[in-house]
Amino acid sequence: MQQVQIDQLRSAVIPPQQLFLGGRPTDALGDARLDVLSPIDGRRLTTIADGDTRDIDLAVKLARQAFSHGGWSRSAPAYRKKVLLCLAELIEQHALEIAVLGVRDNGTEIGMAYKAEPLSAAGTFRYYAEAIDKLYGEIAPTGRDVLGLVHREPLGVVGVIVPWNFPLMIGAWKIAPALAAGNSVVVKPPEIASLSLLYLARLASEAGLPDGVLNVVTGRGASAGEALALHMDVDALAFTGSGAVGRRLLESSARSNLKRVHLELGGKSPNIVFADAPDISHVAKVSANGIFRNSGQVCVAGSRLLVQSSIYDRFMDQLLSATARLRVGDPLDLTSDIGAISSTSQLRRNLDAVALAQEQGARRLIGGEQLLADSGGHFMSPAILADVAPRMNLWREEVFGPVLAVTQFESEENAVALANESPYGLASAVWTGSLSRAHRMIRAIHAGVVHVNAYGGADITVPLGGFKQSGFGRDKSLHALDAYTDLKTAWIAL
Repeated sequence: MQQVQIDQLRSAVIPPQQLFLGGRPTDALGDARLDVLSPIDGRRLTTIADGDTRDIDLAVKLARQAFSHGGWSRSAPAYRKKVLLCLAELIEQHALEIAVLGVRDNGTEIGMAYKAEPLSAAGTFRYYAEAIDKLYGEIAPTGRDVLGLVHREPLGVVGVIVPWNFPLMIGAWKIAPALAAGNSVVVKPPEIASLSLLYLARLASEAGLPDGVLNVVTGRGASAGEALALHMDVDALAFTGSGAVGRRLLESSARSNLKRVHLELGGKSPNIVFADAPDISHVAKVSANGIFRNSGQVCVAGSRLLVQSSIYDRFMDQLLSATARLRVGDPLDLTSDIGAISSTSQLRRNLDAVALAQEQGARRLIGGEQLLADSGGHFMSPAILADVAPRMNLWREEVFGPVLAVTQFESEENAVALANESPYGLASAVWTGSLSRAHRMIRAIHAGVVHVNAYGGADITVPLGGFKQSGFGRDKSLHALDAYTDLKTAWIAL
């Protein structure tokens, strides 16, 4: 990846986007369009169709027809494997084009976007392609006069709703296992970051995925998203996003056909640094990246920092130095460490969170200001606030921006209590040189992921999901296939 290649792609004209239904780009049934504004400069990139209930109905109908036809749902796993491996290859072939398209759409710095979006998505499709012909059914331990078999079967039509921060990566976490298991899928992308998922659908068709198996309906959450959630012929819904929307999706399931709902929601993840942590300078650098990369727009971001008092001053000096070295700027410039905030509304929420924290008694040590306003884009300096107490909003509420809340702790028990003082339980980290302490903390922290002497880096082989109000869905690993398959018992008298 070279800057000259990026610069050639950054000015490419993007035509008005259609829906993707039945294996081809298709006009929406209504005339409404949504502007796609780049967070880099505020300019309009293109428009997308503002799909509504009628378009969701058509997408689900096509998905159901494809499922019932059986060309995908009842095909041999080896065939599905071949198609999904081809799709993974196509994603990799077009990786830079997809990455630049996505950065223009949502503002993630290109170095991160290239790895986290197309390359990660290709790896995810390859993982589930390779897994699907290696999963076996079961023979129950019955008496000799009975044969008990347990079969795995696809659910039918799966709805997928993904967020704007990493739409392709998170979309692949849901779409890949759903397709590998034999389901048909209807995707509602985020209205402010739909372009990469439309691109994915076109590549899937090129790879040989049968028509109607993967459909994409762009539009607003309040119309297209709600219609998908309420649809009586959708068997399951996989969602990553806010807790407020997650609650509405559960209500929609209850109001409709009791479809399965798999939720990965918000986080306010604690990053805990003990005095015996190895290499304080390294820990500070990783901790800064753990909250500030992608402008803090990461569900597992380490947004609460807990530092043991005996090393607090020394560690904070290192953290402030690491943060000051981060360059905020054009996300399509390879020298930028931090890109743009996704939208003007998200930028305002970030700035308001910093102001409120100061009103409640927190001390702003660095950052928290709008940058590069003359560019027309949405940029913010990474903010660190100290003396943040559990009673403060910044300790309890997810900002989803480059805002770090910091506090001190004395003992291991104190650290556990502070870490768990949150309605969320998605991710966490512990830095320590003690193996015994690491294992104790893994047990004690109420979170779906506990990093030890690291922050981030967990790959497709392990599940991602949370406790408490971070939801109960699980993406990644072989466990994700449980969300997209049903168990059927065959009880055979011999």
